[in-house]
Amino acid sequence: MKNLIIKYKSFILYAVFGVCTTLINWGTYYLCYSLIRIPNVPSTIIAWIVAVAFAFITNKIWVFESKAFDVKTLLYEIWTFIAARLATGVLDVAIMYFAVDVFAMNSTIWKLISNVIVIILNYILSKLIIFRKGRSDKS
Repeated sequence: MKNLIIKYKSFILYAVFGVCTTLINWGTYYLCYSLIRIPNVPSTIIAWIVAVAFAFITNKIWVFESKAFDVKTLLYEIWTFIAARLATGVLDVAIMYFAVDVFAMNSTIWKLISNVIVIILNYILSKLIIFRKGRSDKS
């Protein structure tokens, strides 16, 4: 069991922090959309910004254990992280727009579906591109 935990440590941590990030995303979306009554798309964008800030810190430090804090590496990680999250954020907004605004489907269910898709894509992009081990050694 211990070997499995060690082998899948980054995925397990990503899942834990992904749940936290998702809860932050949902909570922010709910606060904006349902309580404050900000329209759907701006609420989705606000929720995305808050979740991305949380996700960068947790992914860099705990999930992918990127210990490099030199300017070049940090700028690379921040910009590629933001670019990847922008791409998946646009996907999130598009899914929410079509599901909720165009097809009048349940916003909560579609937020869940959208977040699952986004989380999977974000893990792949973070693991293979943004926080790839040895990337900073190739300067």
